[in-house]
Amino acid sequence: MNFFQAQSKARRSTFVLVVLFVCAISAIVAITNLLLMSVVVFNATGQFFSSWADVEHYFDWRMFWTTGLLVAAVIAGGTLFKFIQLSAGGRAVAESLGGEIIPQDSDDPDRRKVLNVVEEMAIASGVAVPPIYLLQGSGINAFAAGYSSNDAVIGITRGAMRHLTRDELQGVIAHEFSHIFNGDMRLNLRLIGVLHGVLLIGMIGYYLLRGMRHVRQRGRDTGGAILAILILAFGLMAVGFVGTTIGQLIKAMVSRQREYLADASAVRYTRNRDGIAGALKKIGGLSSGGLLGSPAAAEYSHAYFAEGASSFFTALLSTHPPLEKRIRKIDPGWDGRFIRPTPEPPKPASETAPVGKTQQQKLDATAGVVEAMLAIELMGRPQEAHIEHAHTLIDQLPEVVRAEAKNPIGAQGIILAMLADRDPAIRETQWATKVDAGNPVVLAKALSLVDSIAGLPKALRLPLVDIAMPSLRVLSLPQYKAFRALVTGFIKADNRIALSEWILEQLVLHQLDIAYGLRKRDKEKYSYLGAVKVPAELLLSMLAHAEHRSESEAQKAFSAGIKSIGAYALKFQPRLKMTSGALAAALDELAKMKPLVKERFLKACLACVSKDGRVTIAGIEILRAIAAGLDCPLSPVLPVKDVDIKPND
Repeated sequence: MNFFQAQSKARRSTFVLVVLFVCAISAIVAITNLLLMSVVVFNATGQFFSSWADVEHYFDWRMFWTTGLLVAAVIAGGTLFKFIQLSAGGRAVAESLGGEIIPQDSDDPDRRKVLNVVEEMAIASGVAVPPIYLLQGSGINAFAAGYSSNDAVIGITRGAMRHLTRDELQGVIAHEFSHIFNGDMRLNLRLIGVLHGVLLIGMIGYYLLRGMRHVRQRGRDTGGAILAILILAFGLMAVGFVGTTIGQLIKAMVSRQREYLADASAVRYTRNRDGIAGALKKIGGLSSGGLLGSPAAAEYSHAYFAEGASSFFTALLSTHPPLEKRIRKIDPGWDGRFIRPTPEPPKPASETAPVGKTQQQKLDATAGVVEAMLAIELMGRPQEAHIEHAHTLIDQLPEVVRAEAKNPIGAQGIILAMLADRDPAIRETQWATKVDAGNPVVLAKALSLVDSIAGLPKALRLPLVDIAMPSLRVLSLPQYKAFRALVTGFIKADNRIALSEWILEQLVLHQLDIAYGLRKRDKEKYSYLGAVKVPAELLLSMLAHAEHRSESEAQKAFSAGIKSIGAYALKFQPRLKMTSGALAAALDELAKMKPLVKERFLKACLACVSKDGRVTIAGIEILRAIAAGLDCPLSPVLPVKDVDIKPND
């Protein structure tokens, strides 16, 4: 099952989830109505139902529908409230659990180890490096949270950071990246929202009960009313408990199988079953296991690497399979003994990123089209070769540039330096851009980095952007808006937008706009390519023009693209139509395609940029920008000699 199939399956799971919760809400409505009827009968007769005739006598359809609408409104209101709370994506989850962001320039050996592993996995996967949050728990656990890779974060406990070896940590992080790519994170957030709505029913009963302490008896006839209210309060609490339990059962049912899939994916990514198996064995050998100390831990239980909260019904409502079963699926020869973890001795930061076997290779200027096609087939499923190649790319970055990417000022400077024009007059206009008093520092940093950035091999530009992204995501909203204004000012300084500038704009501003809430997340609605015919024609024609100088060659490349997917109704468009605004609008519309349609479109994109069976680094950059706009992770295309991967691995 590839990335697109996994995304499609996740969306089907969402539909099943909706159906199950509709059934659960219907049951809650019926029980609540029965409860209210009991109160009505008790007030009228002084006793509860004695026969079915009483039910028929006191049953009122108007009350039934009114109650149903009120219950549905309460659940919908609670769900909406929670969704608003979680609108910031993964950051909202991490902060509610008490997480603190790990600075990218931290020199603490344990933190540096975590930062390096996440950085390598992100670059190997073809996504921006997510921010990492440290949770103050002694248990071994981690999570990935967000609606997509654009706003995803990784959380890890202090216990995991201290007790896990680098290989074990890599296995855990690979497991979490699998949740990012399989669409599990979005499903997890939706589960949290709906469960909060159901829980609100019980909370109303609880507060009603608390309010009874302030009610004074004002007459002998009020005793029955107070008793009725007490019955209603306890009843609502019971309904809320039952509803939440049903919701937890649904959550457990949805989550358990996904944990097995994520474990298997982690083994595929790293080709090292001992890493993730070792982490699970250490969780079993630790007295605190994977428990988190946060009061909100239970609410996000299904998002963790291991069980993060305990309850009376843990065995029944657990969102994770038993540790023993997970370990045996990974390591069938396991002897049944857990590992008692001891803190890993800290290593110097320079030793935390081992050199891969591809370290000495030269960065190729081109990659074979077959290998590029594998990158599409393996979207969301980085392999060992991708991780080793990520080691190489990171190691090739000059230390000064890489260090600057780890702080907000330097990260902004790097992006602006990439946009610096070669023409001295235009560059002078760019550096004259001023938006607020804070920008001179950023502009000075950018100016100091221009020569270093200009000397970078093309293959290192995108990894550097990925490394800079978490530093850009810690800016305040006003700081980001000022940076955004600088970027757009740099791009528009020459009154035209080059393709390289458009690529950088898509890779940086598109993702950050979503993370900062300046752009709505795209809702997928197009189930066939013909529904987005005009945008598809424009993007494919742009790709053909970008990699082929003559009109006739571009026409042939476009024809090869539509032929590769059998989309013969698409028509080649002239270069004149390709303004930056039109391209951005086209990509926005194409982002609303469903996963399997995105797969077809990206295959056509690849065919359009290939030339004589080869794809240049420039072509790969364009593909990456389009893939990012479609929220699809495109792994770095491997040099030909390193490719020994089969699409169905």
